[in-house]
Amino acid sequence: MTNPAPTNPAPTNNSLTDVPGFRVGHAAVAGPGALSGTTVVLAPPGGAVAAVDVRGGGPGTRETDALDPRNVVERIDAVVLTGGSAFGLDAAAGVMAWLEEQGRGVRVGPEPHQVVPVVPAACVFDLGRGGDWRARPDASVGRAAAEAAGAAGTEVALGNVGAGTGAVVGAVKGGVGTASVRLASGATVAALVVVNAVGSAIDPHNGALYGEYGDGPLQLPGAEAHLRAQELIARSRERMGLPPLNTTLAVVATDAPLSRPQAQKLAGTSHDGLARALRPVHLMHDGDSVFALATGAHGDPSDGVLDSMELSHVLAAGADVVARAIARGVRAAESIDGPGGTFPSYRDLYGS
Repeated sequence: MTNPAPTNPAPTNNSLTDVPGFRVGHAAVAGPGALSGTTVVLAPPGGAVAAVDVRGGGPGTRETDALDPRNVVERIDAVVLTGGSAFGLDAAAGVMAWLEEQGRGVRVGPEPHQVVPVVPAACVFDLGRGGDWRARPDASVGRAAAEAAGAAGTEVALGNVGAGTGAVVGAVKGGVGTASVRLASGATVAALVVVNAVGSAIDPHNGALYGEYGDGPLQLPGAEAHLRAQELIARSRERMGLPPLNTTLAVVATDAPLSRPQAQKLAGTSHDGLARALRPVHLMHDGDSVFALATGAHGDPSDGVLDSMELSHVLAAGADVVARAIARGVRAAESIDGPGGTFPSYRDLYGS
């Protein structure tokens, strides 16, 4: 079975916010020597059905067990993607506090304020990339990202923002990317990715981004530019010094009506997008994790969840938008040259 041609590959912004109601907020750690931050994906009021699939050998997560379809939590209000390795998971506490103030969370008492927000989170490794090992997100950074998401419109900042502030892919600067697609059914599937991988996003034979294969005509750099770029990447790899502890994180969202097991299937198949756009992937030093969120706002609620054929179209789209979001995140990233290392951007290596 083939995936149906989308009616519009980029519905509005080519971003996660093309799924109605979702918002994205970023915040960075302040101060000298800092190169880390947090990104919050905020679901629309009423939350979203959620699931997660963790495949890297070195994950750092919080509240992911709550998303198991066998457990009690039906819907969540936010997902936190953060730098700072396991230390950065503290950012989720700030998001949880902000959601409580909004009266959003699992109702545990008769009063509107008696809620417990369930805030799944996952972290990337970026410790020391700005020079200061202790410059990492905490609850205040998480709260700032949540407030930014709450006040945000549909535009999503890309590249060196939020959890992508200190991201590196191979020896090249990584960052935040996003992409979306509208299926023939009218449902939208979109992804937001923090690209921070041990593996590379760049084909060493020609300089093309793996994630752009099959996404229109490839614009390949000239041979001289490619040779120069490969030499600079090799020098960057020699200078990195820090261990190659990374992780790529993704949130895949849709307005299709998914059950919790179907959302978990979407999280799993969306990892195919990581495998297309990053090589190698899912290594022992990666903590690759994909969250899936579904609002069910598209279609007639009385129809229930999707049948197997409709679901397959959503699953295929999830992998597609993850791969495209990775390529966009690498293209949007900006070079970093500081006490924590020199990480050239794809744009500076190969041009726009």
